Amino acid sequence: MLLIRTNSQGWKEKLSGLLDRMRTTPPEVDIRVREIISGVKDRGDVALFEYTKAYDGFDPEHEGLCITGDEIAAAALRVPTEITEALQVAAGRISAFHSHQKELSWFITDETGTLLGQKVTPVGSAGIYIPGGRNAFPSTVLMNVIPAKLAGVEEIVVVSPTPGGVLNETLLAAAHVAGVDRIYRIGGAQAVAALAYGTKSVPKVDKVVGPGNIYVAHAKRLLQGVIGIDAFAGPSEILVIADDGADPGTIVCDLLSQAEHDVMASSILITASERLAREVLGRLDAAVDALPRKDTIRASLHDHGACIVAKDLNEAIDIANSVAPEHLELMLKDAHEYLGRIRNAGAVFLGYQSPEAMGDYIAGPNHTLPTGSTSRFSSPLGVYDFTKRTSIISLTAQAIDLLGPMASRIARAEDLEAHARSVECRLNKQRS
Repeated sequence: MLLIRTNSQGWKEKLSGLLDRMRTTPPEVDIRVREIISGVKDRGDVALFEYTKAYDGFDPEHEGLCITGDEIAAAALRVPTEITEALQVAAGRISAFHSHQKELSWFITDETGTLLGQKVTPVGSAGIYIPGGRNAFPSTVLMNVIPAKLAGVEEIVVVSPTPGGVLNETLLAAAHVAGVDRIYRIGGAQAVAALAYGTKSVPKVDKVVGPGNIYVAHAKRLLQGVIGIDAFAGPSEILVIADDGADPGTIVCDLLSQAEHDVMASSILITASERLAREVLGRLDAAVDALPRKDTIRASLHDHGACIVAKDLNEAIDIANSVAPEHLELMLKDAHEYLGRIRNAGAVFLGYQSPEAMGDYIAGPNHTLPTGSTSRFSSPLGVYDFTKRTSIISLTAQAIDLLGPMASRIARAEDLEAHARSVECRLNKQRS
């Protein structure tokens, strides 16, 4: 991990360089994703099947594109009972948390008799991308499907790649728990393009959500506007602020929990304690060697990891707010007292006993979170991502009489004469 001390020159530039590498889309990725999107848009299933065979080693045309509800249910029966039970508990907690996010339409009548309001409506259809293969995430099925169902989305289209044609049965068990009735066996930028434009086999949707690799994330970015998207999701991130009361071994475990995701994942520790920084760095090698994904972890820590020694806790929090991480752990004695100072984070974990991994699976809040410093303006996935709001206006003659002249003045100030006359034609009728 990169060691940065804030009392040394150039430390801000080092941190900025670290973050910039995580936010940049390589030119070759941009070119390839644009080619894939264009191919699916122009050639539909033909291109979709070609890309799936090329990237996943699986021919959906001959081996079947769709996993049916019956197949999902059958696979769920083959999963060990203890896993199914854990998924059911997680689903219950996720549903309970997200039910608080449901919005209601509202209406008011003002002093002019005008009816004003906001109508909340679910999007008609949503595509949900679930990573598959070696990095399949059953928990992501629950985190994405449950809020969509709570919002009232009528058509939920789940896509997930099956490299080599192999189905991940735990993922299917999660789909069964969440009430998914079919899954399309496609992934990558080609899956996002198919959802955006529709093909003969894959329905077009209004919005696409869910995490994926850099190709998936960039495809969502390029197609925003054709479809709605949840956020610009990138590699996973964790930032830990720790004081002297934090256990070094526990910090190491939490940092590595993100580094094992991906070579692009970022793990950052900020502390004002030189002793703690030394102990954490000293334990990393042995801890990495003991893990199955040690090569991935080592690359992640080398390229995107950092241990920052700050002058005090106040500076540590300021740095965290500037980084705006996906996951922020406050491993502090009085963690709750500092929550009010946190402005930018996808999810905040308070205290020594709140590992980010609990948020990934079973705490209840969503684990689909803004990355790449986008928590400065984005939020976790929620029920609100699957709804839209429509303004309602019903004016009375009294409202036109009282407010119309002022509307006309503003319209003419903007050199929009037809706007002014649109109001005044009603005023003139009332006064004639």
